[in-house]
Amino acid sequence: MRHKPRLGYDEVPGASYDEARRSRERSRRSGGADSGGNDKGLHTILVIAVAIVLIVVGRLLWLQVFTASDLSSKAEAQRTNAITLHAKRGTIYDRNGNVLATSVDCKTIYANPEEVNDPSGAADMIAEVLGGSASDYIDKLQEDTTFVYIRRQVDEDEAEELQQKLSDAGVEGIYFLDDTKRVYPYGSVAGQILGVVGVDGDGLSGLELYYNDVLQGTDGQMLMETGQDGTPIAGAPAEVTPAKDGTDIVISIDINIQQVAEEQIAQGVKDYNADSGSVMVIDPQTGEILAACSTPLLDPTDTSEATADAFSLKFVSSSYEPGSIFKVLTAAIGINDGLMNTETTWSVPAQVKAGDDYVTDVDGRDYTMDMSLREILRRSSNVGMSLVAQSDIGAERFSSGVSAFQIGTATGIDYPGETAGIVKTLDQYDGSTLGNMAFGQGLAMPIVQMVKAVGSIANGGTLYTPHFLVSEGDQAADWPSVGTSVSSEACSEVTDMMRTVVDSGTAVNGDVEGYDVAAKTGTGQQVNDNGVGYKEDSYMSSMIGFANASDPSVLVYVGLNGTSYHGSAAGPMFSAIMSEALSDMGVKPSD
Repeated sequence: MRHKPRLGYDEVPGASYDEARRSRERSRRSGGADSGGNDKGLHTILVIAVAIVLIVVGRLLWLQVFTASDLSSKAEAQRTNAITLHAKRGTIYDRNGNVLATSVDCKTIYANPEEVNDPSGAADMIAEVLGGSASDYIDKLQEDTTFVYIRRQVDEDEAEELQQKLSDAGVEGIYFLDDTKRVYPYGSVAGQILGVVGVDGDGLSGLELYYNDVLQGTDGQMLMETGQDGTPIAGAPAEVTPAKDGTDIVISIDINIQQVAEEQIAQGVKDYNADSGSVMVIDPQTGEILAACSTPLLDPTDTSEATADAFSLKFVSSSYEPGSIFKVLTAAIGINDGLMNTETTWSVPAQVKAGDDYVTDVDGRDYTMDMSLREILRRSSNVGMSLVAQSDIGAERFSSGVSAFQIGTATGIDYPGETAGIVKTLDQYDGSTLGNMAFGQGLAMPIVQMVKAVGSIANGGTLYTPHFLVSEGDQAADWPSVGTSVSSEACSEVTDMMRTVVDSGTAVNGDVEGYDVAAKTGTGQQVNDNGVGYKEDSYMSSMIGFANASDPSVLVYVGLNGTSYHGSAAGPMFSAIMSEALSDMGVKPSD
């Protein structure tokens, strides 16, 4: 039997692996040749540690240096609750010191739903005092927030009653903040002029909007410190920045004239089945507006059903063809240029060509008639005035004269939304422009421009901006002349012809007994909605005039838009408004 030779230890299978491993183990323990691996591990740990330190330091720098202000603001916002303290808005007075719009103290009621301990009971009490049903309030009282308005601008007596009920019932979490709200002692009278104010105290229309920066003042603020959940900290001081009240203003209107103007135009629109109507009353010696309105009228105390039209004055924001009241200006231009006088006479045919069309008169005259300039105005002859402009005045003089009256240029009235209108310049004239514009057709403008222009004829040729503001605080408003239209001599002659129109012409029903009234009627055609051609049997029927004619203190314009009646329809309204204005302004009869 043969035996395998015995192997030495080194020859045992696997011994080399095990021994090598044990050798490396011993080497590491004794710091042998493999110790360099340990150095690399320490280096890696050190690099990581340094990186972590740099990240931490960088984050600290970012938080404490670069974003510290922003973070501070956010932290402040989280621990404070800011409530606006509304400034008391300036009062608006009429020319006689009557209060037209003012702000009174009231309360704004708010809640912190997280503090309200009896939402159902609170809702019942709120509904009982403020109106509505408990369901109108219960959702607010249970909102997931720390601040919610219950009702803004509540009368103080109602707020006091509610506060007492809540206190007696032990209801917590409902608060009462001092506030102000706008009130109008004369109700709806002058609503369009005054305009409305929103719950945040900003003017939204009318003079409340136009003079908002003057009236509104500067709101203050109350900062209340709150806990983490938004609940005000009991006893914590509140930081208050007081509100600065607005400035009072005096405007030029007379509330009595205004009331009569609104009553007359509202009734006139009904009586003559008009789409709308407008009234403007000014002192032609200064441009101060004594009354102004257009339908539909606006009630600033209740705007829930008001249409967009109610928030503006149409004679400022809308353009119309003026019709025959423009003949006053055409006559003034011809006289001012020395081309004619009140008695200059023309042979006026039944019709006259203007471009490709023929101009005719509303009286249906089918024969030629000699007419003086006075007679042309008295009869309000379209043919006669078109003939005068085309044969004697000419396009260049006419265009220059229209510009001198500042027709086609915004007046600068202190009221929002004024438009300039559409009036052709000389380089835009075509074959029909001169013949049509002479009697108030073929141009469109806001009627405030006609009031300004005729006002200059009343006062001897000086143009003033129609305006409302008389004074701001203790500072009187300055409204200087903005130019000259025609000579005082031309004004005097035109005024005398306008007297004739009242005495025996188309404006006889606009007369005021005992006074010397000068006026002119107008029947302006209305352009179709598509801008092409004119509507059938739809006119702007108007009357404009002043008294006493020799030294006028009052000018009145009355217009009915979209009526089938001619200009004389405005006469009775004109007379009633003029009578009231002359009386209120202390103008003595001329007789």
